[in-house]
Amino acid sequence: MRSIALLVALPLAAAVGFAQPSTGNQASQPDPVHRDWHASWVTHPTAPLRDPLVLHFRRGLELASVPSSYVVRVSADNRFILYVNGNRVGDGPARGDLTHWRYERFDLAHYLKAGRNLITATVWNFGVYAPIAQFSDRTAFLLDSEAAGATNISTPKDWQVEEELGVQPLGRDKVTLQTYFASGPGEELDASKYDWSWNSAGDSKNWVPAASPMRDSIFPVNGAHSADTTGDNPWGLIPDELPKMEYSPTAAGAVVRADSPALKSFGTQSAAVPANSHVHVLLDRKTLTTSYPELTVSGGKGSHIVLTYSEALYDKQEHKGDRDEVGDRTARGLTDSFLPDGGPHRTFMPLWWRTWRYLDLDITTGSEPLTLESIKAYFTAYPFQERAKFDSGQPDLDKIWEISWRTARLDAHETYMDTPYYEQLQYIGDTRIQALISYAVAGDDRLGRQALWAFDQSRLPEGITRSRYPSSLPQNIPTFSLIWVGMLHDYWMYRPDPQIVRDSLPGTRAVLTWFAKYEHTDGLLGELPWWSFIDWVVKGDIPSYDSNRESCMTSLQYLGALIDAADLEKNLGDPVLADRYQARVNHVRSGIASMCWVPERGLLAENADRKVFSQQANILGVLYDVIPKDRQQDVLKRIIDIKPGETPDGVMSASHYFRFYLARALDHAGMADEYLKTLDPWRELLPMHFSTWPEQPGETRSDSHAWSAHPIFDLLTLVAGIKPASEGFASVRISPHLGPLDHLNATYPHPQGDIKVQYRRTGLGLDATVTLPGILTGSFESGGKHWELKPGLNHIEAK
Repeated sequence: MRSIALLVALPLAAAVGFAQPSTGNQASQPDPVHRDWHASWVTHPTAPLRDPLVLHFRRGLELASVPSSYVVRVSADNRFILYVNGNRVGDGPARGDLTHWRYERFDLAHYLKAGRNLITATVWNFGVYAPIAQFSDRTAFLLDSEAAGATNISTPKDWQVEEELGVQPLGRDKVTLQTYFASGPGEELDASKYDWSWNSAGDSKNWVPAASPMRDSIFPVNGAHSADTTGDNPWGLIPDELPKMEYSPTAAGAVVRADSPALKSFGTQSAAVPANSHVHVLLDRKTLTTSYPELTVSGGKGSHIVLTYSEALYDKQEHKGDRDEVGDRTARGLTDSFLPDGGPHRTFMPLWWRTWRYLDLDITTGSEPLTLESIKAYFTAYPFQERAKFDSGQPDLDKIWEISWRTARLDAHETYMDTPYYEQLQYIGDTRIQALISYAVAGDDRLGRQALWAFDQSRLPEGITRSRYPSSLPQNIPTFSLIWVGMLHDYWMYRPDPQIVRDSLPGTRAVLTWFAKYEHTDGLLGELPWWSFIDWVVKGDIPSYDSNRESCMTSLQYLGALIDAADLEKNLGDPVLADRYQARVNHVRSGIASMCWVPERGLLAENADRKVFSQQANILGVLYDVIPKDRQQDVLKRIIDIKPGETPDGVMSASHYFRFYLARALDHAGMADEYLKTLDPWRELLPMHFSTWPEQPGETRSDSHAWSAHPIFDLLTLVAGIKPASEGFASVRISPHLGPLDHLNATYPHPQGDIKVQYRRTGLGLDATVTLPGILTGSFESGGKHWELKPGLNHIEAK
C-alpha cells in the first residue's frame, strides 16, 4: 500500500501521537498493566524528550547466587534494547498507541552470574523522523522487577542515564529514492562522539541519576509516577501477547562487485582500504532479508562509510529489470552513515533492522587506511514456523510457494507490514491476506489477533476504522473498514476461539451504521469521504463514479461486508440485527444488479453510467451473487485471462493483490480447476529472479508486498482443497482441484493437528488418502460426489 501524497515531514501532533478515541466496546484484548508494579518511568533529567534522542541506562545488581528465575517487565518510548552483562536479551516494546502501550517480559536468569551484574539498556526516540507506525509521547524507560528486597532493580532506584551523542537520525533527503517512504530514518554513527564503554562497568562524567519524565505541567503529577494507569502518565500499559521476534545469524551477502581485487574477498576475510581513496563494495544476498547488519572496522580515522540498502539494482534510467543483473547498476534507497574514529574493532549496527538484497558500501578514507574486519547480519521477523506442505512435483509451483512464504515472513514482525522496506505499516487490505496465510501455513493466529485488536482500537468516533494501524499519521480508507468485517469472519471460520469476534461486533455495527448513511434508495453507495481505495489499475486506482456520484464497486464491497456481518450476528450476536442486515443485503444486491449490469457486454460495470468495466467489479459480482449462478462461469471465462496491467476491450485488470478475490470467485462458481492457470502473472516474474513478490506489475515501487503472496494460501485451500466446513474449523471440507496436476501431497496445520492429503490420478479417476487429526470429521467432494470423513485415515476412490 502507499499514500497518495509524498511524506516530507510529520506535524507535531503526529510526532506526539495522541491516540484517537474509538466508538463502542472494543474487542477483547490483553489485560491492562498489573497493579503490583514497583517501577516508575525514568528518563534523562535535562535532555529534550521530544527531539531525536538516544539514551543509555544502567544499574548494578549484586547476587550471592544465580536465581532460577529473575523476571522483569520492560517498556520504553519509543524503543529499547535490553542487555545483561553485555549480552543482548531482547528489544521492544511491540508497537501500539498510547492507550495500548505494550511492555515486554524477560527472564534474565540465564544471563546473570554470582557477584556483580550490570543491567543496561539503549533507548531511542527519533522524534519527527520516527517511523509513521510509531506513536510517541516523550522519551522514557521503564523496568519493573518481580524480585523482592535488595535484588529488586525496578526503576528509578539506583538507575543512571547518559545521553548518547554519537548516534543521530538521518533526514529524509538521505533516502536515495524519490517515493513515499514511511519506515523511519537511516542512522549516523560518529565514532569520535560515541561512548564505546557505555555497556561496561566503567565510569564517566556523562552518567547522571535517572529522573522522572513528567517534568512539565501537561500531565498531573502525584509524586510516584508509577507504571499503573491512574492518569499520571500517558502510557496505558498492556502486556505484549506476542512471542519474541526471531533474532538469528544470517548471511549479509557475498561481494559481487568491488573497485579493487583486495576487496572481493571481504565477507570471508578482512580487507584493507588504502588512505585517501574512494571505493565501492557491493554485496548480494540472492534473497531479500529483514536483518540487522553489523559492520566492524579498525583504524581509518577520518573515513566515511555509507551503507545503502536496496531491494534491487537500478540502471541509468532508474529501472530495475532482472533482479539478478549487476553490471553497472547501482543501489538506491535507505542509507546509514558510519564515521570511524581510528579506534580498533569499531562496530556499526543500526538500532532498527534494515531490508535488503543488495548492500552497497561506499567508502571514502582520509589520511589513514581502513581495515574492514567483518560484515555480519542477524535476521529478525515474527517467529512463524512453516508447518504446511505442498508437493506437486512441479518446479514452478515449488518456487511460487517458496517465494510466497518468504514474502509473508518478511512482511510480518510485531505487526503485519505491507512492505518491510518502504512503509512497515499494517493496512487492513494487506493484513486480511497475511492473516489467512498465517492461519493456513503456520497454524498461528497470534499476530492475526493483534491486528484485529489494533483495527478495532483505531476506530473513529464516527464508527469506521483507520485504514492502517498503528499509525501516528492518520489515514482513512473507508472501504478497508469493510474488509475488517471480512477479517473477523475469516477468523471465526478458521480459528477455534470466537470471543475476539464476539467482542468486536459493536465495532462492526458502528462501521455498517456509518456506511448506511451513504446508501442511496437505489441500493448503491454514494461517494464516500476520504480515499475509497479498492485496487490499483493501469491509470491510478478504482473505484470510479457516475454522474450521480455513485459507485457499483464500493457497493459490492459494502455488500460483502453486510453478508459477513449478517452471518456473524446470526451466530454470535443479535439475530434481529442479522435479519435487518439480510434485508439490506437483498436491497443492495438488487440495486447493483439493476443499475450496473450491462446485458450487451455480459458484464457488470464500475458505475451506473455503464461505460467503465473492470475485472474487480465482476469478480465481486460473482463472489456475492449479484451475477446469477447460471451466468457466473460465463462472466469469469470472459475475464479470467486478463493479466495485471492489461485492459482488453476496455476492461481494467486486477492487480496481484485483487486476484486473491478472483481465486475466491473461481471457487464460488465451481471453476477452481482453472485456478492454476491464473498463476501465470507470478510465473512470469520467475525469470526476473524475484525473491519476494512485488506490490504491482511493471515498474513496481516495492519488491516485497505481502498482498501478492496469497498463492500459498490458494494452493492449500483451492488446489489441495482444504478449508473449514463450519465455524472454528470444527469440521473440514476437502474438495481438491488439481487442474493439470497428476498427483499432490499436502499438509495443513489444523488447530487439532495436521491434516494430510495424498492425491493420485488414475485411469478411473482420483485416488485420495486423507488423514484427519484428533476428533476432526468432515467431508470429501470430487466429481459431484460426496464421502464422509472420520478421524484418522480415510481412503477414497473417486471415479
